[in-house]
Amino acid sequence: MKEMTAKEVETFLEEGKKLNLIDVREVAEVKSGKIPGAVNIPLSLLEFRMNELNKSTEYTIVCRSGGRSSQASQFLESHGFHVINMTGGMLAWEGKVE
Repeated sequence: MKEMTAKEVETFLEEGKKLNLIDVREVAEVKSGKIPGAVNIPLSLLEFRMNELNKSTEYTIVCRSGGRSSQASQFLESHGFHVINMTGGMLAWEGKVE
């Protein structure tokens, strides 16, 4: 599984690079703030909503601490998706939130 730190994700975004971010936290958790542009698909709904994703697109998966995003990354990879797990999750995120 590919991984990227929260700082690397922040740097990419600051440089204007396009990242397809999926936040797999629950809706109530996301209300406290998410990375700008991230799409919220809770881990509990990922299996049912993965049809919204494109297998030719690379996605960066985010959660609170890195555990659920790791699970989501493994699940999506097993279904043919290209994913990167953001290690440390939102606890390690120091960038802007919306």
